[in-house]
Amino acid sequence: MPAFLEKRSIRYPFYGLIGVTVVLLIVLLLYNWILSLAGFFAMFIPLYYMFVVDRRQRKEMEDYIATLSYRVKKVGEEALLELPIGIMLINEEYTIEWANPYLSSCFDEDTLLGKSLYDVADSLIPLIKQEAKTEVITLHDKKFRVIHKPEERLLYFFDVTEQAEIEKLYLNERTAIAIIFLDNYDDLTQGMDDQMRGSLNNLVTSILNKWANDNGIFLKRISSERFIAVFNEEILHSLEKGKFSILDEVREMTSKQNTSFTLSIGVGTGVSSLPELGLLAQSSLDLALGRGGDQVAIKLPNGKVKFFGGKTNPIEKRTRVRARVISHALRDLIIASDKVIIMGHKNPDMDSIGSSIGIYKVAQLNQKDAYIVVNMQEMESGVKRMMDEIRHQEKLYSRFIGPEEALEIATDKTLLVVVDTHKPSLVMEERLLNKIDNVVVIDHHRRGEDFIANPLLVYMEPYASSTSELVTEFLEYQPKRGKIEVIEATALLAGIIVDTKSFSLRTGSRTFDAASYLRAHGADTILVQKFLKEDVGTYIKRSKLIESVYFYHEGIAIAKGSEQDFNDQVIIAQAADTLLTMNGVTASFVISKRSEELIGISARSLGNINVQVIMEGMKGGGHLTNAATQLTGLTIEQAEDQLKQVIEDYLEGSTKE
Repeated sequence: MPAFLEKRSIRYPFYGLIGVTVVLLIVLLLYNWILSLAGFFAMFIPLYYMFVVDRRQRKEMEDYIATLSYRVKKVGEEALLELPIGIMLINEEYTIEWANPYLSSCFDEDTLLGKSLYDVADSLIPLIKQEAKTEVITLHDKKFRVIHKPEERLLYFFDVTEQAEIEKLYLNERTAIAIIFLDNYDDLTQGMDDQMRGSLNNLVTSILNKWANDNGIFLKRISSERFIAVFNEEILHSLEKGKFSILDEVREMTSKQNTSFTLSIGVGTGVSSLPELGLLAQSSLDLALGRGGDQVAIKLPNGKVKFFGGKTNPIEKRTRVRARVISHALRDLIIASDKVIIMGHKNPDMDSIGSSIGIYKVAQLNQKDAYIVVNMQEMESGVKRMMDEIRHQEKLYSRFIGPEEALEIATDKTLLVVVDTHKPSLVMEERLLNKIDNVVVIDHHRRGEDFIANPLLVYMEPYASSTSELVTEFLEYQPKRGKIEVIEATALLAGIIVDTKSFSLRTGSRTFDAASYLRAHGADTILVQKFLKEDVGTYIKRSKLIESVYFYHEGIAIAKGSEQDFNDQVIIAQAADTLLTMNGVTASFVISKRSEELIGISARSLGNINVQVIMEGMKGGGHLTNAATQLTGLTIEQAEDQLKQVIEDYLEGSTKE
């Protein structure tokens, strides 16, 4: 049957046409048999021709398909063997059962047949074991995108070396912007004559210009204390490897002139938009200054931040003018609210409770109701003794509420004041941050990348000894509508004493001013000592930790507890403090289990080693001389190994600088 008759839409009309023609010819036969016979011949000749032509075309088509099939098969074989795509079949023991010649040439082998992946490409083993679908790996100085077909145990290799090089070139050539700030320029040059100021300016400018020329950086001074630098990400990676040694260079060179300038650098990188780079650079600089200056902050578009430097203690830059301005701003916010809720961090210490009581007093002096959020089950022994004393003061004690009650009484006009922390993950009740829009943050810790979102007012002073010191200054500028009670002044003084280790660490002139103000308002030092007393059991636990001490490097002492002993954070911190008082110890680290799943590490130093940077390397934080972290899912030995590695990285970086 001709091909076109295989379609029903054509076949039936065609049969109908032939049938009608035959009928007409039969009728014609009755009248004129000659014409009828001629008609039959006329009809059968084209039909016969049509069938002959169709048979010939079918034969030609079959021959063409047979030829095409052969060609396709041949091309398939050619593609399998000659295309620049690697193909590999493996068995369950990771032995190569077959590989095309192109892949063999990539491995510089005549054949890969029978070889084990462990011998020729062990980097493929994790990909196969994890049953990953695709991944880019490096083999013999080339990069391949490997597509894995687990069911067939088949691997395809696409050479993406050139693509990877282009991507690397693009990333390296992307622009980065840095804002360089002279932290203490105004303070140091205030009393200088023009000649001395000009000499120092020339010195700093020449140091920075030489650094810029050596590293291929465009540098421009835009004000007396501010520079802007433009470079690419390849140069940035080089500066990171050198740990931004320009910080130490400026500090050391200027110190020879009996002054000591320090730099803060904010870097914007990771995006192609220049306005966005500028915003990232300014945000990074604000972060570096908020952590005390003398360091570099590099903020990435995903919110991650890298820090370098921060080796010196922050220089006290606070002024009473700023304290007064912040105090008045806080007063205005309190007056505009219906009530004030005050919240510190989890497992509150003396400073957290003391500063909370201070803010409560500020609200009371402005005739507003205030409540302090605490969890009575999460308190160390010293804070419990303070709370026992506060319990005798019914008016004050009634203002301490639990997190659930705080959530119930919070309204749209409530003001939430967060003290002694700025990290959402550390506050007493994170749900309060989500419920209350009006938030104030008051803290003395160096600013980290995790920060409470959209606060109305932020007062962060890493130069202060404690948050209690900051709050005490607020009290001096509030309305004198009532007196500060003895227990309130004592709680604030206890916060200062605990955070300064009895005025021995991070203590400035303003610290003594605050302590003097509190003492004048009845703060009881004997009562503070009562709060700080410890029992014999605590002393024995701390001594047991100290007993395990050993020196990892010169001046670096590490002590650790056993897997069976649990100690609270206070004991761990006290052990680190005690170690620091011993001869030959410049930095101490104490590791102990706090619960079955939680390990705490406390770090202390005399200032030569920045324990904040070390603890940040373990997802913790703190100050230059006082820091800590918490780890989960590790053993004591694993935590110790991780700590040693971070210390090695820190010391190696310091040596390079």
